[in-house]
Order: sequence, then C-alpha cells, then structure tokens
Amino acid sequence: MWQLADRLCSSRLLLGTAHYPSLQVMRDAITASQCHVITVALARQSPQTKGGEAFWNDLNDLNCFLLPNTAGCRNAEDAISLAEMAREIFQTNWIKLEIMGDDYTLQPDLFELVKAATLLVQKKFEVFPYCTEDLVTCQRLVDCGCRVIMPWAAPIGSGKGLLNPYALETLRQRLPEVTLIVDAGVGKPSHAVQAMELGYDGVLLNTAVSLAHDPIKMAMAFRDAVQAGRLAYEAGMMLERNVAVASTSLIDTPFWHQEKK
Repeated sequence: MWQLADRLCSSRLLLGTAHYPSLQVMRDAITASQCHVITVALARQSPQTKGGEAFWNDLNDLNCFLLPNTAGCRNAEDAISLAEMAREIFQTNWIKLEIMGDDYTLQPDLFELVKAATLLVQKKFEVFPYCTEDLVTCQRLVDCGCRVIMPWAAPIGSGKGLLNPYALETLRQRLPEVTLIVDAGVGKPSHAVQAMELGYDGVLLNTAVSLAHDPIKMAMAFRDAVQAGRLAYEAGMMLERNVAVASTSLIDTPFWHQEKK
C-alpha cells in the first residue's frame, strides 16, 4: 500500500478512460491492470451528457478512485469552474488540473496552471497538476499547496517515453517528500519501468493501453512493469561503471562482503 494524497492505494498504475474500442474493453483492461485510480474528462464523459449515465455506472462498478480532469480548458477560470462542477457531480475533492497552452504539443500553460492550482487549493481541492518537467514550475506548485505533481514524460499521446530523464531525475532529487507521478507520453511498458526506477511514485497513462492491439494484455504488461520498476528502485540498482569488472569471484573471496575473523 502507498499513500496518494489522502487515500491508500495498492497499485502505482493510474489509467485513463478514453479511446477504448468499447466500454467492455475499457472495463476489462482496467480490471486486468489492477489499478485503483482512473481519470475521466468531465467535458467529454459527464453523467449529465447523452450516454454518460451508462459510462458513469460502468466506472462505479469498477470500485476505483475517480480522478476527474479539466482536459480542454485554456485558462484558470474555466478550469476552476470545471473543477467545481466535478466536485459536485462526482462527490470528490480530487481534481487533475490540465490547462493547455499550445495546440501542437498540447503543452500545459504553466502560468495559468500555477494560478488555478493556488485558487483550487484555497477552495480545499486536492490538486493533481499536469505539468512539464520544469523544476521551477513544480516548486511553485508545491509552494501553493499541491502534494502531488504530475510531470509529463513527453507530449500527450506521443508514446515517445522519457525525453528528458535528467530533468525528471532532478525533480525526484529536489522534491523528495512530494508524490511524483509521470503523466503523458508513455508508450511502452519499458518506459514505465524507467520512470519507476528513477524513484517516481506512480505512472498515469491512457493511449498506450487503449490504442494497443490488445488493450487487456497491454494493461497487464503495464501492471507488471510498474511493479518491476518500483521493486528495482527499492532494491537499489548497481552503479554504472566506466571500466569492465570481472563478475567471477576469486577463490578466496567468493563474496564481496567478508566477515572479519
């Protein structure tokens, strides 16, 4: 179990709910992933929209924590309004804060993001801000009260993986007490392993599973990848070396740790 905001979760994998071939495939993939947190865009999939009630009922049946998001918003005012609507509809103070600033890269508007996060924290929301790997922005989000930060690995839906592992690793080192979740740009299970090996607390993804040829098997693959990456981080990986070192021990020193006689 691990602490995510004010709740305990057993899975460090978070999944989105868009672009699946059908509701049934979505349900089966989420179940196979064993994730406990799923995110949904209120602007697209509200219980109040046509067909939204069936979708919402399916989500309820999964017994997962729901993380509504503000996808589609372009400024702080719209994001705050959507967050307040989500809290009323879904009865949760969790909100994944997304404010897009560029149509081509879908890069978040970091200025509006910090502005909205500051006001939402004051309104007692648990804000999960989607941002880039920029250290200064992440620090500003922490300073305004965000306990969870969600930097991208690469642009949304690109599947390119960790484009700037140095910056992501720096974030982990500089914000040791903050929950960090890699969000967006993950395309392969190996990308999830890499993020978790850096010490990230979790991985959130959507299209890597929903657009796979077999979303259910891919969900299982990411489930295992996240677990493997976390175990590797906790185990402590060997340091890289610039020279070769024989892996065969000498006869008189079979183990690197020798008890003193």
